[in-house]
Amino acid sequence: MNNTSLGRHILVEFFGCSNEILNDVPKIESSMLNAARESGATIINSVFHHFSPFGVSGVVVIQESHLAIHTWPEYGYAAVDLFTCGNTVNPWISYEILQKAFEADHGSAIELNRGQLELLERSEFNVGDLRDEATRKLTPPKHSRSVWFTDRNENIALSLRHKGERLFFEKSPYQKVEVFDTFEYGKMLALDNMVMCTERDENAYHEMIIHVPLLRRPEIKDVLVIGGGDGGSVRELLKHPGVKSITMVEIDEAVVKASREFLPTISKGLNDPRLNLIIADGIEFVEKAMADSYDLIVVDSSDPVGPSEGLFSKSFYKNVYKCLRPQGILTVQSESPHFNQPAFIDLNVCLKEVFGGDKVHCYLAFIPTYPTGMWSFSFCSKEGLDPVEGLDMDRAESFARENGLKYYNPAVHKASFCLPTFLKEMIESGKTREKAGAHSK
Repeated sequence: MNNTSLGRHILVEFFGCSNEILNDVPKIESSMLNAARESGATIINSVFHHFSPFGVSGVVVIQESHLAIHTWPEYGYAAVDLFTCGNTVNPWISYEILQKAFEADHGSAIELNRGQLELLERSEFNVGDLRDEATRKLTPPKHSRSVWFTDRNENIALSLRHKGERLFFEKSPYQKVEVFDTFEYGKMLALDNMVMCTERDENAYHEMIIHVPLLRRPEIKDVLVIGGGDGGSVRELLKHPGVKSITMVEIDEAVVKASREFLPTISKGLNDPRLNLIIADGIEFVEKAMADSYDLIVVDSSDPVGPSEGLFSKSFYKNVYKCLRPQGILTVQSESPHFNQPAFIDLNVCLKEVFGGDKVHCYLAFIPTYPTGMWSFSFCSKEGLDPVEGLDMDRAESFARENGLKYYNPAVHKASFCLPTFLKEMIESGKTREKAGAHSK
């Protein structure tokens, strides 16, 4: 202990750390909190955030001052600031805990004495009754936390505050699967740091990808879902008594496991006897499937990276087309026109090459926790069915009311196909590329 200064300030550098740990907000926050706790500090507040494009910044405010960190995962490097006042906290305990937690090859540190007493002159400072009154009202500090999850690309980001710990974490052979409990949107499923769904706004996505085709063609009986491991699409399909069988092909069993355990309101249909759940590669499944097998195919995929990348290829959609019956329909999530323009345009071109330009229709839904909020779907049919003309408005209205739908109604159904001018122009640019042979997937 040091009795010659007001505070101890240790400037720390950790080298050769785990790249994965240094990019993991919950892991770093829990390590910093543990380091503060074990050193004898009283925790007041913690704030941690993912830094763009990589890394974590955060601070733990303690009654005795603070612990702060910034990480550079791409270099395996972390800079840490440990500042404690008084003689009750030992910052070197924090140093040792963090070095182990970050799996650092080695670290370096320098300690500074802040407020050296021989250089200071103490003045008489007596607040009298005010101090006594404040002491009587003093309550033990309560730890508050501010930890953020961020979904981003190089230029745009969406951040959601969550409660700190992960409810579920698994690195499957395909991706990182996580469930967080957010303050504003309830429990959230994330894959490879991308928001897949939240309890509060998932209805917009699942209701629009399912009820648009089924209320336009109620005769649908046999359905294939590619992806959709959270179970939301299946839940909505099961609201249609005319649907006799559902086959869902999900490549990652970890997604199903996480959703069953922590997202029961979304995944509740996964045990229904009408569902045939297959853990397999959807690309291989449609390649081997018999022709004319399904009335509706739903491609409920994540973004075109990792295991979902092949779901954005022309060869995949040729096989999807083969599997559909002559009056069959395909609906597919087709990305954000703002957030992922190249993928949106390429998929639109691909679908038109497979189904024909007049048989593919883009429509929109608005989902706050998806980057930019605007999300697109594509409605494709082998016979050129119009997704709006011929919609039984009364039936759709009754269905939405009887099933307590939160987003879909017949007016939204019709309006979702009314596209902003910039989006029409984007699709037209895709047509130009198609004619020029630019799309070669």
